Amino acid sequence: MPKPRLVAFYLPQFHPIAENDAWWGKGFTEWTNVTKARPLFEGHYQPHLPTDFGFYDLRLRQTRRDQISVARQFGVDAFCYHYYWFSGQRLLSQPIDDMLADPQSDMPFCLCWANENWTRKWDGAEQEILIDQKYRPEDDLGFIQSVLPFLSDPRYLKIDGAPLLIVYRPQSLPDSRNTTRFWREYCRSQGMARIHLCAALIRGNTKYAELGFDSGVEFPPHNLRSGNVNHEIHFTEPFWGHAMHYDGIARSFLQRANPAHNVFMTVFPS
Repeated sequence: MPKPRLVAFYLPQFHPIAENDAWWGKGFTEWTNVTKARPLFEGHYQPHLPTDFGFYDLRLRQTRRDQISVARQFGVDAFCYHYYWFSGQRLLSQPIDDMLADPQSDMPFCLCWANENWTRKWDGAEQEILIDQKYRPEDDLGFIQSVLPFLSDPRYLKIDGAPLLIVYRPQSLPDSRNTTRFWREYCRSQGMARIHLCAALIRGNTKYAELGFDSGVEFPPHNLRSGNVNHEIHFTEPFWGHAMHYDGIARSFLQRANPAHNVFMTVFPS
């Protein structure tokens, strides 16, 4: 049995962009939210402040190279970069563009299209859309053209020779079977025999094949089946959400029987 490959999802939000400056304030990055975190109950470990790399900036090439070195040291085989594409407008793309142009970033990688609307949910105003997914008729072509340079890179992660492309919200595609068919045909027209399309299993989605995908990938805590334990906790600050025992979440995912064989298991550490 082949050794499993460990792929770390990679959030490229740790650098400033003009759009976030306009929406959230000058210099906003994911570090802004990290440092705002406060303990909500006794023993709650917050905030999670950085150690070895400090408050790194993903615009710096050396940051990525250092991350690759440490990831390899601890057994990570590849990175999966979240890819933000909105009908031709890309956001948070500088780190992955620089990675593509940097041969010293010697780490296998793949992409996950984060195809959801950006809203003001961090302010509690989720109904206010900052930038949305329009799913225009021309977007099937526009999207696959935008990722083709990445899929064609020799470092790109493959399954049985086919580049792996993940879609975060496959059920949001207006006609997912037609879209996936078009992507496969277009890649073939560009000399790429096959691509492997993987659906994130979120918001109740479990039947990736019905959506036209080759596989699914778990996305804990989405599709969680165990209940919350809010009643067991004395919160020291107002809390709106669901608190759960980590070991209960882990057992829930380990014990479930996936009806399809091509489901990749995911660990949500911390």
